[in-house]
Amino acid sequence: MKPLKKETLNPEIYDLYDDYAHNKLDRRQFVEKLSIYAVGGLTVPSLLSFMMPNYKDAILVKQDDKRLESDYVIYNSPKGGGEIRGLLSIPKGTSSKLPGIIVVHENRGLNPYIEDVGRRAALEGFISIAPDALWPLGGYPGNDDEGRTMQRKRDRNKMLEDFIAAYVYLKAHKDCNGNIGVVGFCFGGWISNMLAVRLPDLKAAVPFYGGQPNAEDTAKIKAALLLQYAGLDTRVNAGWPDYEKALKANHIEHTAHVYPDVKHGFHNNSTPRFDKPAAELAWKRTVDFFNAQLK
Repeated sequence: MKPLKKETLNPEIYDLYDDYAHNKLDRRQFVEKLSIYAVGGLTVPSLLSFMMPNYKDAILVKQDDKRLESDYVIYNSPKGGGEIRGLLSIPKGTSSKLPGIIVVHENRGLNPYIEDVGRRAALEGFISIAPDALWPLGGYPGNDDEGRTMQRKRDRNKMLEDFIAAYVYLKAHKDCNGNIGVVGFCFGGWISNMLAVRLPDLKAAVPFYGGQPNAEDTAKIKAALLLQYAGLDTRVNAGWPDYEKALKANHIEHTAHVYPDVKHGFHNNSTPRFDKPAAELAWKRTVDFFNAQLK
């Protein structure tokens, strides 16, 4: 069988995957609905293989990259889950203190893609921490299916406290200059917005396709915002007009980019929703934004 190409598949398959990835379908329901599209030589196993994350071939910065010091640390989250583990990454060869970036995972724990993003951020001249909100339950289990199930067992406001604690940890780190930003994806996009609400000293936030705070919370934001949205992501984008209105009403510094004809999750290069041109542009804008706001 020829390798599957995303442009040849029915786009409804991606909507199914989005429902599955956001817990609207369990795996059995997802497979059953996916079987409808197993026609013309396509099989359910081939479709499943194509849709599932391929972390092995997607990593851009290896764990043992010689340009970095990258290892796991434990910090305390007294209002959240207690002890939390995160991947701390620091570029080698720097003599001065660096700005910090918190990297927030999706709704499945600290998987290899998010660890990779943490290392990518460090290579841009930042000290980064990528926490695992599943650590109180044993940590990311090695696959996204179980990770999503585990994350549903935690209260999202308790997880928010875990990322607030990551900010406290990073701000006090001996190699951090105290200027800290956050970037997050999906669930992590909501966390990024909410860190901007909760932390008056946060300098910058970059939510990728993240849920928005209400108008009352938006008024509390002091950080500069760079908001990244996928043009085809009707579910998340539905909240943007009200958010934009509240940001403007409160004179909060913000820039929003909507990337046309791309799907929710377009930055994640381990899945078929990945759109390389949009992802590379969004990441360049993210790095440029952090350089301007944090350095």
